[in-house]
Amino acid sequence: MPAPRPAPDPEPSKGPSHEATEECGPRRRLVILGTCCMSLLIVSLDTTVLNVALPSIRKDLHTTVAGMQWTIDAYTLVIASLLMLAGSTADRIGRRRVFKTGLVVFTIGSALCSVAPSLELLVVFRMVQAVGGSMLNPVAMSIITNTFTEPRERARAIGIWGGVVGISMAAGPLIGGLLVETVGWRAIFLINVPVGITAFILTWRYVPESRAAKPRRPDPVGQLLVMATLGAVTYAIIEAPTAGWTSPLILSFAGAAALALTGLILYEPRRDEPLIDLRFFRSAPFSGATIIAVCAFGALGGFLFMNTLYLQNVRNLSPLEAGLYILPMAAPALVCAPLSGRLVGSYGARVPLLIAGTTLAASGLMFAVFEAETRLGLLIVGYMLFGVGFGMVNAPITNTAVSGMPLSQSGVAAAVASTSRQIGTTLGVAVIGAVLAAGAAGAATHRGGIGDEAFADASRPAWWIITGLGLSVLVVGALTSGEWARGTARRNAERLDPPAVPGSP
Repeated sequence: MPAPRPAPDPEPSKGPSHEATEECGPRRRLVILGTCCMSLLIVSLDTTVLNVALPSIRKDLHTTVAGMQWTIDAYTLVIASLLMLAGSTADRIGRRRVFKTGLVVFTIGSALCSVAPSLELLVVFRMVQAVGGSMLNPVAMSIITNTFTEPRERARAIGIWGGVVGISMAAGPLIGGLLVETVGWRAIFLINVPVGITAFILTWRYVPESRAAKPRRPDPVGQLLVMATLGAVTYAIIEAPTAGWTSPLILSFAGAAALALTGLILYEPRRDEPLIDLRFFRSAPFSGATIIAVCAFGALGGFLFMNTLYLQNVRNLSPLEAGLYILPMAAPALVCAPLSGRLVGSYGARVPLLIAGTTLAASGLMFAVFEAETRLGLLIVGYMLFGVGFGMVNAPITNTAVSGMPLSQSGVAAAVASTSRQIGTTLGVAVIGAVLAAGAAGAATHRGGIGDEAFADASRPAWWIITGLGLSVLVVGALTSGEWARGTARRNAERLDPPAVPGSP
């Protein structure tokens, strides 16, 4: 039986992509969801797989802790900078078109990473990957929200989507460890190539084109200000332990970040169609979802980076053994992510957010107060608590971010949520890495890594940071998931997309 032909591009004047959605039966919707999840899988895998490979990359390319941070943050930083541009561009010229372009660029970038001869070129090729990755997740989420229009069905689809993050966390360390030990760290990038090609073919055959009825115009000034803000603050945090927190270089980048952020805040409200519509943040659930995303993914980025160094450089575990140690964290995330989606669909975002904040904070306390890393039983419990918290937090973030917005702005709203995740990961790696580097400065090293005592001393404030991030998820989740918060979302949606007057064209 021949594969269905893609739906024709909708006319911009016909409004949101309901005509594409109506043509998608249950079977085709599942294929679309699976294709979108494949894109999330390869983008998410590149973080968890790479973390396990960091010590091998450090040894092979003769880099430092800061160099390892850049292999992660160059990727997340570019994605964070371009996500909103990708979301608005997809709303304007076609989501399917942008999604296919992202798959091609990401696949090419992955192939280039696998042959990078130096750290500098690896960082550059990671940035190429990120350009493609920025076109995948927010656009895929917009495709999902336009395909699954019934709220309960959409929440469950988003739960499955969130479960893919759990799959990447569970499979990433094992796949990465196995590949690093048997083939080498370069193989971790090659696994993206067949997945990217398969997702491209499925997108070409099954995903219908869709556009927003009233897409935003390009905002190059806002885009440059976003990139300047994120780039400058990340550079300052990562390089400060080496250059000195009060050095002219770091102070210059910190000042540039502050100026760019101030310019962004002053410039965007003056535009009729800004890159970042600050009116979105009048919705308490949307603002809460943004803050929670930064905190939760900041905790995740710091957790993975810190534990990779601990397990391989301090405990002297092999990459595969380190991957097995991460399983007690990854497995609960895999189980809890779809469960969280069902809870959101049945009871709203409040319950999973409270569970997430409580367990993330408890995990941080296990290490900060009870030194869980010194005893295997406590270590496993701490990892499991973190996995439960992270598994619970992803679905309510996404659902809350897009559910209160008009369909015509779903791409931009999803992009803001995805941007918040990437900003959180970027800052988590930068801050936790800076804390570790500063704490271990001048201490004896252990086989080229951070020494046992220096790592233990440096990790304590890092675990307190993760505890604080968990508490922030708990408090913000409680404040922005009640009836008052839902009322602000309804009123804001009416302002953003007022109902048509009866009898009007």
